[in-house]
Amino acid sequence: MTWELRWHPFRAEWVLFTSHRGGRPWHGSVVDDPDPPVPAANALAPLGRRIGATNPDYRGVFVFTNDLPVFSADAPVPTVGDDLYRTRRAAGTAEVVCYHHDPSRTLADLDDDEVAAVVTTWRDRTMALQQMEGVDHVLVFENRGAAVGTSNPHPHCQIYAGSLVYAIAAREADVAVEHFERTGRSLLGDVVGREAAGPRVIAEGESFFACVPWFARYAYEVLVLPRTPVSTLCDLDDRACRSLGLVLRKVVRCYDALWGIRMPYVLAVHQAPVGDHPHYPFHLELHPPLRAPGLLKYLAGPEIGGGSMTNESDPDEKARELQRAVG
Repeated sequence: MTWELRWHPFRAEWVLFTSHRGGRPWHGSVVDDPDPPVPAANALAPLGRRIGATNPDYRGVFVFTNDLPVFSADAPVPTVGDDLYRTRRAAGTAEVVCYHHDPSRTLADLDDDEVAAVVTTWRDRTMALQQMEGVDHVLVFENRGAAVGTSNPHPHCQIYAGSLVYAIAAREADVAVEHFERTGRSLLGDVVGREAAGPRVIAEGESFFACVPWFARYAYEVLVLPRTPVSTLCDLDDRACRSLGLVLRKVVRCYDALWGIRMPYVLAVHQAPVGDHPHYPFHLELHPPLRAPGLLKYLAGPEIGGGSMTNESDPDEKARELQRAVG
């Protein structure tokens, strides 16, 4: 595969594939140590947080409000702005979800019940936060590793719930409606039908499976897809939450086994904005920034300047690497 454009069906945009460039000479910087040493003491509980607050000596999953939230129920009403330079209240809240009290663990290290509890917490917090005044979208995400800017190695994710519908979710919602109106079919269902039967599946469960998608934007990008279309975490019962957790854990274990390091990644739960969005293509995306051990995938001229992704790898080959990593 050389010089090929592939359509990203969820985002309605082209991805340029140039797999022949993956082995080009590299004389730039490398990531020597993608993960800092894990402190012996618990990093988030009960030791100090950013503004001096402390958490109780919890066990298992624990949720608290971010000390420096990006949204707030106390956000002021803007006093400036016009039709061109518009403004709105940044209403809402932000939460931190600690996966486990042991700061040395990650999703890969949790047992079946523990990883199920993490996903169930995501669902329960989404349900609660969607009821808050001013909340139009709930974004669940995890930044793992120093290479993606994580400052605290304790296993945790964040939940942003606010008046902003994040741009990718808004686009995915619109694209899914257009697909349904044009074809009479579910966009998510069509993608699931293609990927579930393809060669790029790396983890399977009762209600979910994971794959390196045909239209991957990053070398080791993985999608976690529901076998039956749903729109949000709120649509999942406890059994489906458990299935999602087990599949997600398998993906992280594949990442870690690939090169024998804790692979850095950005994990995002793509779920519908608040309201009626029956066609929204719920899924999880994992984006590792490394294209090889120590080598980052830099977003440069084509991505930042041009606004379109270039993938210098073959998704089929990257899927085979992850499949072989765990036998």
